[in-house]
Amino acid sequence: MRREPIDPEGLAWTGVSPKYLRVRLLGWLISSILWLALLSLPLVLRLTGVWDGFPTMAVAWALPAVVLVIAAWTGVLLPRQVAAIGYAERDDDLLIRRGVFFQRTLVVPYGRMQYVDVAVGPIERAFGLCTLKLHTASPTTNASIAGLPTGEGSRLREQLSARGEARLAGL
Repeated sequence: MRREPIDPEGLAWTGVSPKYLRVRLLGWLISSILWLALLSLPLVLRLTGVWDGFPTMAVAWALPAVVLVIAAWTGVLLPRQVAAIGYAERDDDLLIRRGVFFQRTLVVPYGRMQYVDVAVGPIERAFGLCTLKLHTASPTTNASIAGLPTGEGSRLREQLSARGEARLAGL
C-alpha cells in the first residue's frame, strides 16, 4: 500500500481484498446502466416523435452524454479508490484510511468503541467479503471498513471487541 503524506510514521497498512474492486465495479456498472437508461428516455421519446415538446434535441443528446462521461470518470477512479482503503492496528487505537483526492485518516481509540458490527450483503456474500462497522458514543463517527474477507472481518470483530473491553475495564 502506498504511503501518503498524512500517514503516521512507521505504520504497516493492511488493504482490503482485491475482490472488493469487483463488487464496486458491479455496483458501478448497474448504476451506470440504470442512469443511462433513465436519462436516455427523453432522447428516445424525442427521436420517435412521442415527446416533441421536449426543450431541444441538444438537451436530449446531452443528458446521456453527461451520464457516459461521469460513468467513465468513476470507472477510472474505482481501482484507485479501492487501493486507497486500508487499516492499521496500534496498541491503543485503530486507524482507517480512504480517499484518492480527498484523503482521510480516522483514528478510533479502542476504549471509545461501544460495539463492533460485521455486515454482509448479498453481493458481498457472493464474493466472500464483509463490512466491519465500529460504533462509538459519537453518532457522527463513520468508522467502517468495507471489502474485508469474512475471516478477517470475524477476526477483527473479536480482537477489537476484546481490546475495547480491556480499555474500558481500565477506566
